[in-house]
Amino acid sequence: MEASEEIDALIAKHDDWRGATLAQPRRVIRSVEPGIEETWKWMGSPVWELGGILVVGDIFKKKVKLGFMYGASLDDPKGLFNGELGGKQRRSYELYEGDAIDEAGLADLVRAAIARNRAK
Repeated sequence: MEASEEIDALIAKHDDWRGATLAQPRRVIRSVEPGIEETWKWMGSPVWELGGILVVGDIFKKKVKLGFMYGASLDDPKGLFNGELGGKQRRSYELYEGDAIDEAGLADLVRAAIARNRAK
């Protein structure tokens, strides 16, 4: 199965708010730049890459987590990072039931991650 099909199946499997919540950032991430590739890693995680990993998506019982591999090195002017704040490398944007997704802020974080990958 292709990575995009795996992600489609993951979203369909979670037919509650979590599937819909992952579908929305997926659309935003893919719209930032045409070269972004969807992959499927670590036995069940959607990953978006361009010149390296940008974002890892995960569905948990009470949240949807968008993990930025090098989030600690990214500017976050809108303050979207609300998880993994104590680490030296990763940061995450964690969404809970009823949360509104800041699409513009998420797109800015993805652009920053792309710029970081291109600069390395």
